[in-house]
Amino acid sequence: MIPRIASAFSGPLLELERQFLDCATAIERWFREQWREYAPPFYGSVDLRNAGFKLAPVDMNLFPGGFNNLNPAFLPLCVQAAQAAVERLCGDANRLLLIPENHTRNRFYLRNVARLADILRLTGLEVRIGSLSPGIAAPTTLMLDDGASLTLEPLSRRGNRLGVANFDPCAILLNNDLSAGVPAMLRGLDEQWLIPPLHAGWHMRRKSRHAGVYERVARAFSEAIGIDPWRIVPAFRVCRDVDFQERSGEECLAFQVDVLLDDIRRKYREYGIDDEPYVVVKADAGTYGMGVMTVKDASEVTGLNRRQRNKMAVVKDGLEVGEVIIQEGVRTFEAIDGAAAEPVVYMMDHYVVGGFYRVHTARGSDENLNAPGMEFRSLAFECPCCIPDRMQAPDAAPNLFYAYGVVARLALLAAAIEIEETIPADMDAGAAALAETALAL
Repeated sequence: MIPRIASAFSGPLLELERQFLDCATAIERWFREQWREYAPPFYGSVDLRNAGFKLAPVDMNLFPGGFNNLNPAFLPLCVQAAQAAVERLCGDANRLLLIPENHTRNRFYLRNVARLADILRLTGLEVRIGSLSPGIAAPTTLMLDDGASLTLEPLSRRGNRLGVANFDPCAILLNNDLSAGVPAMLRGLDEQWLIPPLHAGWHMRRKSRHAGVYERVARAFSEAIGIDPWRIVPAFRVCRDVDFQERSGEECLAFQVDVLLDDIRRKYREYGIDDEPYVVVKADAGTYGMGVMTVKDASEVTGLNRRQRNKMAVVKDGLEVGEVIIQEGVRTFEAIDGAAAEPVVYMMDHYVVGGFYRVHTARGSDENLNAPGMEFRSLAFECPCCIPDRMQAPDAAPNLFYAYGVVARLALLAAAIEIEETIPADMDAGAAALAETALAL
């Protein structure tokens, strides 16, 4: 099913899609030049919001956990992209260790791990799954809802190499976002490819840093094809030293919310948009849609009640929130069966390999859909996101999905630059050399 845009402001977005169509050759050439300079992450996913007058990324995940939600028809595209990524990083690889999150009861996530492992095996790799969970002390086979099984094994460290019993991989792929920090088991692995590098984890990464790099990338792209970058860039602000439990930092929050709302109102007036502007306040690190609130007035972030403070104070793995990003709210005017929906685009290497819609029947178009009760509907692409059709209307499925793919790839490019620019100065020399070599390939 292809959800239709239900917005009175679809005209400007159709103009944006038409601009993408008219400039498709220049766009692909522009991306090709960028990928010669920057190495793409091994994989990633991007949450997009389509407001009818604006199409922008609102989250970039470097440890995507929804491969099971992709349409099976595009498994070959995933395998081809994964093959390109493996050849670029470690051309002679034949063994890969996959390290997932410590979820042993989340069956949806485990199906993601199984699908990812299947993709990697189809590239010609021998794949084993090593768990950081202290509860996995011996090989443990878990039965999945679809009848398949998944075997998790305890990790084994030998000197500067990590593996599992009778398995010494040349590459390690993390599907664990390291929100709780870097376990000692993963430190000092200067003889193996570690993908993504450790500093891409949420213990170090910040959404605001990514947003700043994305803004740079989007401005350069917009200049190249002649569009207003605001059409694809969510404005943002940052507050440091916030403590929701102690109510400290509220003044900073209120001020930054007020300033950003004023900025959005000015652009709305410029484009003749009558919608009420809003912002999204969220933890500057972390995922799973935790630590997120929608705000339409600065007064809403002062004097939060206990429930609101508890919700915002801690995110995944008990990580305490001390920094927040205030991001321009982008409504979604896409719906499936009357429920608010937003596209999520998946990429491997620098290729778009599929996507799905996140749908929530209990949330509105201006709310966070990444919340309990969400559902996923795979995008039944009639063609890949990278192939527009100029013979059809700008909002026809191939062209709408092409627009998704363009903006998602801009976010992926920003992530590539972000990773390169944040290699820690104190990184172990061997690990740093591997990281720099990977980025140069």
